[in-house]
Amino acid sequence: MEDQEIVQLIWDRQEHGLRELSTKYNGYCYSVSYRIVHDAEDARECVNDTWLKTWNAIPPERPRALRGFLAKIVRNLSLNRYRNMHADRRGGGIVNLALEELQECVSDGRRVEERIELQELTGAIEAFLRQQTQRNRSIFLQRYFYLMQIREIAERHDMREGTVKSVLGRMRKELRTWLRKEAVYL
Repeated sequence: MEDQEIVQLIWDRQEHGLRELSTKYNGYCYSVSYRIVHDAEDARECVNDTWLKTWNAIPPERPRALRGFLAKIVRNLSLNRYRNMHADRRGGGIVNLALEELQECVSDGRRVEERIELQELTGAIEAFLRQQTQRNRSIFLQRYFYLMQIREIAERHDMREGTVKSVLGRMRKELRTWLRKEAVYL
């Protein structure tokens, strides 16, 4: 079933839409979640929570890119689950490492709390990524959205780990400059 048909079923409050959603995207959402929480049961719970959150979000939202919409929901739920489960061990693990790498680009000690500022930041990062090569954009998203390990990214792109680290380092430096230029990061 096509994504827009699934969205329409959910929009019309037909539970059949959730079954279609689960059939089509369960594996994808589980994969995104498991990369973050590293626990099968937690990943399954995050995926189930994703269906509920999607049901509650449609309407009023009508996502044009359902896969991305679901990825954002399951990723945020999984990050929250991970943080709650590892609150006593701040600073450890792949999730915190990836987020810390980006922290220097988007904050100088202050938290970006306003919704408008967050939208501006998101828009600036999206514009930055559109200017990148497909390979670099893929590497960046795999690291900072899907929270893949450097080793996994290197294997997927048939590159050495050091090369992936260099690409990410250059991109973070370019992103920092880009954000300053866009007046998102002063």
